[in-house]
Amino acid sequence: MTLVAALLEAFFTERLQHQRNASPHTIAAYRDTFRLLLTFVQDRLHKPPSALLLADLDAALVASFLQHLEKQRRNSMRTRNARLAAIHSFFRFVALQEPAHSWTCQRVLAIPTKKFERKLITSLTRAEQEALLAAPDQTTWLGRRDHAILMLLLQTGLRVSELRDLRCADVVLTTGAHVRCRGKGRKQRITPLTRPTAAVLRTWLSERAGCPGDPLFPTRSGRPLSRDAIEHRLATYAKTAAATCPSLSAKKVTAHTLRHTAAMQLLHAGVDTTVIALWLGHEKVDTTQIYLHADLAIKERALARTTQRPAQPGRYRPPDAVLAYLESL
Repeated sequence: MTLVAALLEAFFTERLQHQRNASPHTIAAYRDTFRLLLTFVQDRLHKPPSALLLADLDAALVASFLQHLEKQRRNSMRTRNARLAAIHSFFRFVALQEPAHSWTCQRVLAIPTKKFERKLITSLTRAEQEALLAAPDQTTWLGRRDHAILMLLLQTGLRVSELRDLRCADVVLTTGAHVRCRGKGRKQRITPLTRPTAAVLRTWLSERAGCPGDPLFPTRSGRPLSRDAIEHRLATYAKTAAATCPSLSAKKVTAHTLRHTAAMQLLHAGVDTTVIALWLGHEKVDTTQIYLHADLAIKERALARTTQRPAQPGRYRPPDAVLAYLESL
């Protein structure tokens, strides 16, 4: 029988790193999936991962693991499906390497992804944006750094990972000011900057005084900000801004919320969805359709252009008091 350990090592080194040239983010996501899976299997079978056989990882056990993610770990359907995608990728590799186990692989590969409810996106109004931008204390170094972060996120719609990886050289403030980033799927893109955003970044770069390869938004020790640190700062400022703009208290403000806000601003300005997809770095234009679904103003304008069908409302007649009494018995 084939040990899982040897197949996992070949999967990460041969398939992901050499054949697919997978990004570090993909490798880290797959690594976390199998850490969770092997820990679950160890608890369930009382068998160390180094001694697991491929036959131990049957479809029933994988299905139990997915159920564990939903029930015990309270993971969302998106997370559950992402974990399953990593497992499917591994078993497709195993089916090629170990044809004798193709039946086991096919049963695992037959486990479907789950459909989930797609909620409307959350974006910020103009008043909420202004309150959020005013939240950082710009008399401090941290406040000026965070104000520049908020300005950049609201105008460009960068992902938090793209913001974190920015270097000083990625901001070009000459004619045609823009910011360069390396996005999802290793796609590089350029996003133009407005004059106010360029002015804020010019001041920040002057104060930052870093080398071209240094992080654009560092910690006090000079290291790049982590994803958690960025999200924590946003949550803190959202709480502060809610004191002057109470509607913010009903919204969960994350970096992705600011990304949605940037997209909605472009949509309200009449920018075509194909251009918005390029702006945000969407691989498929279909992804950008979520903003059309969320934009009530566009639907109201479409309604105003339609011909209204005349209708005569019916007249309500209250029931007889005696009949109403008998019906209530």
